[in-house]
Amino acid sequence: MSRTSQQHSVNGSTQTRASDVYGTLIFSGDTMLKRLPSDVYASLQKTIQDGRALDPAVANTVAVAMKDWAIDNGATHYCHWFQPLTGMTAEKHDAFLSILGDGTAIEKLSGSQLIQGEPDASSFPSGGIRDTYEARGYTAWDPTSPAFLLRNPGGVTTLCIPTAFVSWTGEALDKKTPLLRSIRAVSEQAMRILKIFGTDKGVNQVVATLGCEQEYFLIDRELFKQRLDLMITGRTLVGAMPPKGHQLDDHYFGAIPDRVISFMSKVEERLFELGVPVKTRHNEVAPGQYEIAPTFELSNIACDHQMVCMHVLKMTAREHGFECLLHEKPFAGVNGSGKHNNWSLATNTGINLLDPREETHHNLQFLTFLCGVIRAVDTHADLLRASIASAANDHRLGANEAPPAIMSIYLGSMLTDILDQLEGSGPKKTIKGGELDLGAGTLPLLPRAASDRNRTSPFAFTGNKFEFRAVGSTASVAWPNTVLNTIIAESLDAIATEIEKKAGKNASAAKLDATVRAVLKEIVKKHRRVCFDGDGYSEAWHKEAEKRGLPNMRSTAEALPAFDTKKARDLFNKYSVLSSKELHARAEVLMELYVTVVGIEARTLATMVRTQILPAATRAQCELADAVGSSRAAGVECPDEENALRSWVNSLAKMRAALAELEKAEAKEYDDTAKHMRQCRDEVVPAMAKLRELCDGIEKWTPADLWPLPTYAEMLLDR
Repeated sequence: MSRTSQQHSVNGSTQTRASDVYGTLIFSGDTMLKRLPSDVYASLQKTIQDGRALDPAVANTVAVAMKDWAIDNGATHYCHWFQPLTGMTAEKHDAFLSILGDGTAIEKLSGSQLIQGEPDASSFPSGGIRDTYEARGYTAWDPTSPAFLLRNPGGVTTLCIPTAFVSWTGEALDKKTPLLRSIRAVSEQAMRILKIFGTDKGVNQVVATLGCEQEYFLIDRELFKQRLDLMITGRTLVGAMPPKGHQLDDHYFGAIPDRVISFMSKVEERLFELGVPVKTRHNEVAPGQYEIAPTFELSNIACDHQMVCMHVLKMTAREHGFECLLHEKPFAGVNGSGKHNNWSLATNTGINLLDPREETHHNLQFLTFLCGVIRAVDTHADLLRASIASAANDHRLGANEAPPAIMSIYLGSMLTDILDQLEGSGPKKTIKGGELDLGAGTLPLLPRAASDRNRTSPFAFTGNKFEFRAVGSTASVAWPNTVLNTIIAESLDAIATEIEKKAGKNASAAKLDATVRAVLKEIVKKHRRVCFDGDGYSEAWHKEAEKRGLPNMRSTAEALPAFDTKKARDLFNKYSVLSSKELHARAEVLMELYVTVVGIEARTLATMVRTQILPAATRAQCELADAVGSSRAAGVECPDEENALRSWVNSLAKMRAALAELEKAEAKEYDDTAKHMRQCRDEVVPAMAKLRELCDGIEKWTPADLWPLPTYAEMLLDR
């Protein structure tokens, strides 16, 4: 909804300044400079800023300095903090305290302990890479992401060292390793484009930059604990709509309630201490829904900071008597939550390569990167869609609060006009935004952007970046950015190769210019079908997208098989992002996750219906039957009550039948995960929806004193 700051931090300076304001809970910037010898600091900075290999000789010195800093700040333990394929973070805490052979106790963190850890690799999802008896795995220090101190509400402080996680055989078992590989891949291909234009002087790498807006709900924690569905699944599996939702649009950007602003302020304070540069806070569309947004950072650090942000939101909410709900659709019929993924490319010298500048039609380098994105999204729309697929996101995509499942690009009128020119005789002008005169002398003339914004587009250009709006609010953004970086790398590779082949070596400026224009013209002709500036929610667009041949994968079950194709294997293999085995493992893990989540939800709903809703509805039926019986005994005709009783009995009979249908569908077992996933989509999910509809109908007529669950009105409207 809101835009993140346009600032691009490509050297870590933003996070260092933020941390200096509130404390030093990250081992970065000035903290490292003060505690490390100058030569060690310089060596480590080359690794962090220039992407060079880590010098093992510096590890011991860094480890001692990091340990001393952590202990000075109250830490007693350290952990290798990593992101397994669960989609969450993992950590195993080890004490600094060590006992020597003579019984002497010392506090120690060696270089080898800093660089490498050894968690159990068979207890995390591996998609078949590791079996139960194959337990060895390794964590490897990622020096490009700052170590940080995490303090829990009880005051316990732990040094967290961001790491990659791989198996004993070397395959990646996490989300960080392929992300780092994809960052390298897109840098290599982007550098080829810069070399073609002669703008690579002084640039040694291109970095992906990222800013992720996070939407979330807050509800009273005491109400949360009364809802089995929220505690187990993160969303309400039953619940009738309240009389008032967000129909009046009075919550969006409204005054933030006092209790909520207190929570937000504490979250921001903690995030600043951890070097997470948050920028924006506001009420979102739905009652009880809010948003926090950061400034831009290097994508690897931004992905780590996103996981930290979600942890801090959850932890701080409980201290303030709230529960923070990060689920994509915690309340049916109410706006869900996303995580808008604002992505761009920049040189390590700080130049944003997706900034169109003033006279865009002259900026062939920008147009080349733009066409690279267009080609990538069109060619690999299936992979981009699959990268954000989950059981939770299925409830949100296309639901008039999130983009549809059709991957398309919004460019706006200025860039659309330039594409028209590219297809013709070549770009010769740039549409200007002009100024807005508001007609009041006291109000200033407002500079107007050359293009509008489009909230229905899943992949929208928003001035100097692309906003991938379809990412779910619970997701680790590492995976969609791995996919995005990889498909962009492939596209830039294809463009650079075509230009180099057609222009030849030592081409004159005129020939190079003509070649680039010709190559871009062909890309626009072939791939602009993916560009759409209109209403993504409209039925007309769905029909038009089908005519254009764009895929429309409405569910996770349709989307995930894209990762298990020859096309996908060839892509990720070519750029050394994932081997065929690693890619297959991720497809398997994601399918298993879908099946597991749907199964947990189905069993939770069945439990609630059997133990809470049916008993309450039966008591309500008894009260109604008593009223009918008493009226009859008194000789009073009560046809309305009698009809209501018959209807109630029929509704409960339907509910019991629907419950049996759900339990039968959920109990089915399959050896083939893909088949089981499709069965969950085709049988279990519809059975849950049918049972929910009956429950929600019963809720509307059950006396308030008998209904066993906090209602939507209680959870969403009371602040």
